[in-house]
Amino acid sequence: MSLLIGLFFVALSIGITQVLKSKFAKYAKIQLRINLSGAEIAARILHDYDIQDVKIISNQQHLSDHYNPLSKTVNLSQQVYYGKNAAAAAVAAHECGHAVQHAQGYVFLKFRSAMVPMLSITSRYMTWIVLLGVLMIQTTPIPLTIGIGFFGLTTLFSFITLPVELNASSRALTWMNNKGIVTSQEYTMAKDALTWAAMTYVVAALGSLAQLFQLISILNHRRD
Repeated sequence: MSLLIGLFFVALSIGITQVLKSKFAKYAKIQLRINLSGAEIAARILHDYDIQDVKIISNQQHLSDHYNPLSKTVNLSQQVYYGKNAAAAAVAAHECGHAVQHAQGYVFLKFRSAMVPMLSITSRYMTWIVLLGVLMIQTTPIPLTIGIGFFGLTTLFSFITLPVELNASSRALTWMNNKGIVTSQEYTMAKDALTWAAMTYVVAALGSLAQLFQLISILNHRRD
């Protein structure tokens, strides 16, 4: 049963990722009426929120867009940085939504950022500790208990990420709509693209939770 659950979430994740890529490819072909690039839209958002210490950077990797709170940079793929379409507008606005969260002290972003140093350490050893714990479950529960603790932190991080991502998308869509950046049709496309992007985080969180329950079940079964 645990294997089937794992395969289900893997298949679901792959399926959603493929739909997401398809949506972005479709919307990337539709030129924005306002004819602004992702970089120009990002610059407007930062200006409107009076954020002057964040840089907008272009990178080479496809769908690698992100906001780095440590370096205070909005990193946009070239397709988004130079693109003048609904997909590029949605991504650029979304990543700047994170910059706005950072500037305004959004609590879930602060919490997630505070967890990163700890997770960078636990993630190095988590897989091996969990594997060792499963192999040694009939001898001692200690390694698996530690592994479950580490995995629990990873699962918590994935769920804290959800409001961070959803809030950034909400901020982006509201700003684009209020500022007349997109038409009603373009707004619908941007919202659709960001909704599917959010689904990847939802599936990741649920998949992590399912794996955590499986590990706890193994530990409880040993105790029985």
